[in-house]
Amino acid sequence: MINKKTLKLGLVIFLIGLIGLVFFFDLQQFLTLNYLKSQQQILVDYYHSNTVFTIVIYFVVYVVATALSIPGAAVLTLFGGALFGLLTGTIIISFASTLGATLAFLTSRFLLRDYVQTKFGDHLETINKGIQKEGEYYLFTLRLIPVFPFFLINLAMGLTPIALIKYYLVSQIGMLPGTIVYVFAGTQLAQIDSLQGILSPGLLIAFTLLGLFPLVTKKGVSLINASRQLKKFIKPKHFDYNVAVVGAGSAGLITAYISAAIKAKVVLIEKDKMGGDCLNTGCVPSKALIRTAKMLSYAKRSQDFGIQQATVDFDFKQVMERVQKIIEKIEPHDSVERYEELGVNCLSGEARILDPYRIKVEGRIITTRNIVIASGASPFVPPIPGIDKISYLTSDTLWNIRELPERLVVLGGGPIGCEMAQAFARFGSKVSQVEMAPQILIREDEEVVNLVTERFQKENIDVLTGHRAKEFILEGEEKVLLCEFEGRDVRIPFDEVIVAVGRKANTKGFGLEELGIELTKPGTIEVDPYLRTNYPNIYVCGDAAGPYQFTHTATHQAWYASVNALFRPFKQFRVDYRVIPWCTFTDPEVARVGLNEKDAQQKNIPYETTVFELEESDRAIADSEDHGFLKVLTVPGKDKILGVTIVGGHAGDLIAEFVLAMKQGLGLNKILGTIHIYPTLVEANKSVAGNWRKNHVPEKALRFLEKFHTWRR
Repeated sequence: MINKKTLKLGLVIFLIGLIGLVFFFDLQQFLTLNYLKSQQQILVDYYHSNTVFTIVIYFVVYVVATALSIPGAAVLTLFGGALFGLLTGTIIISFASTLGATLAFLTSRFLLRDYVQTKFGDHLETINKGIQKEGEYYLFTLRLIPVFPFFLINLAMGLTPIALIKYYLVSQIGMLPGTIVYVFAGTQLAQIDSLQGILSPGLLIAFTLLGLFPLVTKKGVSLINASRQLKKFIKPKHFDYNVAVVGAGSAGLITAYISAAIKAKVVLIEKDKMGGDCLNTGCVPSKALIRTAKMLSYAKRSQDFGIQQATVDFDFKQVMERVQKIIEKIEPHDSVERYEELGVNCLSGEARILDPYRIKVEGRIITTRNIVIASGASPFVPPIPGIDKISYLTSDTLWNIRELPERLVVLGGGPIGCEMAQAFARFGSKVSQVEMAPQILIREDEEVVNLVTERFQKENIDVLTGHRAKEFILEGEEKVLLCEFEGRDVRIPFDEVIVAVGRKANTKGFGLEELGIELTKPGTIEVDPYLRTNYPNIYVCGDAAGPYQFTHTATHQAWYASVNALFRPFKQFRVDYRVIPWCTFTDPEVARVGLNEKDAQQKNIPYETTVFELEESDRAIADSEDHGFLKVLTVPGKDKILGVTIVGGHAGDLIAEFVLAMKQGLGLNKILGTIHIYPTLVEANKSVAGNWRKNHVPEKALRFLEKFHTWRR
């Protein structure tokens, strides 16, 4: 009895032989439109005299070409229309294409599972998600709108659990409209026997259909999807609002602002404070605290500036009161009064989404054509044993303290944890930073982390990487964090602990569960490239949507959410995530856009690196801030920027020029050719571009120039 392995081997040999024959005898030349057109009359005459035989041969050739994914299926379809006519051609090609696709499907399922997973893994992830969510309807959509090439759909579907009979029937129906369009175009091509024939009405109609078909089907499928999701809800005859925004953080505020600016009627619902986390507990207070801590660090470094000794007295209570004053000073920018003046109706209270058209706010039900969820995120508190017995701090509650903790544990080595660890250390707390991963700032390159870690250690921060928090213990009045490190227990006594291990999207308590709005594995709300949920009129932006939890990406998404909601179904815009910068506001700052070396290596993307050390910057030297570097990744041999990492003072400001360059497709040569003011830190951008240029000077040209100048002497 033949085993499966032997059968696979035999099938491989057979397929290789078959494909080899195709290329050895150059059989694909017979599947070109020019060749078939040249043989058109001969084949037509042969068809009329040998009808059945011609159909059988054409059918077999079509099945084989489709099953083996040989280029030429579109040409064969066009020629089938020319040879058989619209009705007969459609019937023959519909069954032949479906049978060929099914054979490719079976081959993939039996033989190519590992190969296809390796070769097309990224595409498969999308397809698998679609099959999981919508089953055969997703396959029907792929067939109707070929988002992926048909051969890839055939191979990929073989790796899914979809039943063979369902695959065949859905493919037969889904490919039929496209087949009809191509066959019709073929019937018109057959009539071209002069230059005048190119402008025939039939041919013009055929090519118009070829161009419009994908657009029409895409729009049709979109409308069908919308109808499927919304048909179970009663649509109001009139709406109170064009758009209702749930959440008045950065994303919600900008969504409301844009909607009102283009004269839509918009309501903004917030249960707590206007401005959200960024204003009240996030970006604004943390940067205010970091600024004061920075001033203290200058005093400790006074000798670097030629000052023998500088002493600073401060009251931590006053420092925290200053933070609140900063918040109060910025509050009017995000106030109810300002947004009411802009034309936004602001409601205070808890929102509950009853259905895609109705929201309940404090007993009142409002109707809206669209909903934008901008519910933000909250600090994630890990379920560490004993954590419920201590009064831990998070980025939400940290700003309420007025006494400086003598011993502080910062749990987490991400941006928030690093920023707060350094700030409190500069105020005088004995800080222990606990991180389970082998390094802090896990997404950054090794030399970046080394530089930041070295600075932390100089400032007496105990950086405890590779430490897993096991338990919080109360021993009388003493609080202890028990960690595991290299198989042994480590005890860390503390007075306060800041939990900064990440943030989770706010998705509970306002109706999402009841509506069945889908979530991702990380816990954000599932959205498509247009920021739509599984309901076509419910959009999400900001931290609740992910994938980046930055204020600037929240406001970036807000434009897409508002415009897509208000102009649906006429026009939709895909969110552009190509160039997303971010910055960790430690000292030195760490700013990045695009790829770093760690990303490039993980994705197997070839790159070159160019570095400029800030110790060579005149302004950095003058400021006694001559530490850090700029590292630019480029396409090998070209000045196209793949990514930039900057470590040093004002890195968050310096990165902006590279963000602009990458967004607009400008290379390092353009930066090199731009005048930068001397002496400024931003000159470093030009200097790193200069280093790239020096590394890519053509040696032959230099040798020629040397000979030229020698001749002139």
